[in-house]
Amino acid sequence: MIIRVNTSRLQSNLEALGRIGRDAAGGITRPSFSLADLEARAWFRARIEEGGLEYREDGAGNQFGRLEGAAGPEANVVMAGSHLDTVPNGGMFDGAAGVVAALECLRTIREEGLRLRLPLEAASFTDEEGNLVGDFLGSRAFTGKLDRGLLERGTTSFGRPLAEILSATPYTIETILSAADRAPAVAAYLELHIEQGPVLETEGISLGLVETINGKHYRWCAFEGESGHSGTVPLELRRDALLGLADFALRATRHVASARYGSFVTIGKALIQPGTFSSIPRRADFSLEFRSSSKESMEALERELLGIAGEVASARRLRFASRLMDRTDPYRIPGRLAGILAAEADRLGYAHMPVTSGAGHDAQILGTVTDAAMIFIPSPDGLSHAPEESLRWEDLEKGANLLLAALLRLAS
Repeated sequence: MIIRVNTSRLQSNLEALGRIGRDAAGGITRPSFSLADLEARAWFRARIEEGGLEYREDGAGNQFGRLEGAAGPEANVVMAGSHLDTVPNGGMFDGAAGVVAALECLRTIREEGLRLRLPLEAASFTDEEGNLVGDFLGSRAFTGKLDRGLLERGTTSFGRPLAEILSATPYTIETILSAADRAPAVAAYLELHIEQGPVLETEGISLGLVETINGKHYRWCAFEGESGHSGTVPLELRRDALLGLADFALRATRHVASARYGSFVTIGKALIQPGTFSSIPRRADFSLEFRSSSKESMEALERELLGIAGEVASARRLRFASRLMDRTDPYRIPGRLAGILAAEADRLGYAHMPVTSGAGHDAQILGTVTDAAMIFIPSPDGLSHAPEESLRWEDLEKGANLLLAALLRLAS
């Protein structure tokens, strides 16, 4: 017997959620603990209770809808979910599709009158996008992988201390750190997500079964030289920090492209001082992010990129400094869960293919305490983190039905 989700309800719920946090530029701006986020949280709680599920929330603001199992409240829980927060001017499906699909699966199981052995929970994790103090605040708090110092010293992407933002909410640094104390043991975690890239659409396949989630290192770096008048200091005598950054950016990109196939390096933000028309740049601060699929390649990338930066600094008579801001290790999906997803997709008659996730997800954080796996559905034109982000409802239906089938198998 094959049970399927209520596709009409799934779509209408996602469309309703997508009206929360709409901004003037046509996207969705719903960072964690903003007014829009609090509205989305209230909406999610209402849908959980409307579906006859038990609602709970932990000290980090992670939200859960629970369907109890025959084994009782102390049994390990089978969990599915994602996140409701967005990047500024983002889209309506990143994270939200996985949360709403997980909720729909639990509602479908309850409406079918099924009593499974293990309890099920649909989860929404706080601040996956890292608008506060690094990525995955909620799932790291839930798994006990959160550093107190980061919370106390960290400045959010809004330029304000975390404690200041929390002052307008029921949460504190202490409650966030307490989230792991009351977290249930998790038997398995599944996450449905849009691919955020072009591979599935290019291949004409509706379902991607993730094999590996790439790790990410994020460093804040600076080249420092000497300022001077742009009309009086000869080019060959300058210690121009911006030229150091430009040289490093090109060399780093070429190195990764040629020597580390499948890895990524990005400089997404730069601050130039003094930043005036007629002054030679004295200092160039910049973000350095690199991603890869194995811990060994991540460590090698770090050595190689910092080595290149040192060579550039020496050649241009600059000083170079760097500090680690955040680190997430790669995660390989366990064979047991990968096999279950593939078998259930075959049983449903859905074509699927193996994929790698270049982006980070809550699943890799849950993977530090339990087995975790991911299902991808196509992102038309590969677009995400943008107002144009979209999906095809028939792909979401297949993804949600596969999620439902896997949850039934894991909890039975």
